[in-house]
Amino acid sequence: MIETIRQGLMEDGFTVSISKICQWFGVPRRTVYYKPAKSAPKVQDRFAGPIKAMIDENPSFGYRTVAHLLDFNKNTVQRIFQLKGWQVEKRPIGFRPRVQALPSVAKAPNERWATDLCRV
Repeated sequence: MIETIRQGLMEDGFTVSISKICQWFGVPRRTVYYKPAKSAPKVQDRFAGPIKAMIDENPSFGYRTVAHLLDFNKNTVQRIFQLKGWQVEKRPIGFRPRVQALPSVAKAPNERWATDLCRV
């Protein structure tokens, strides 16, 4: 971003150092020059192939089930699921349809408990 600002100023005819622009915006120079060293994660085909085949066959299987059935490490399977975007959709939580209950046979609230206390 700082370099883009610097290029824009140069096109307008102003020569400003990176350190001066960093001072203006309160950004450390170290941040401008930082280049991440970590490479993008790689997925090995020997793991991804069988996992994809199992997911296509049974789309409801999660990473734990797939890892157990293929005898892979579950952390490896979960990482591949996340990198490839193969996560199983979560079940909806909340307003689920309820089963129609049978009507109560009690004539008054807590009828059963009241009759049990009278017998004692």
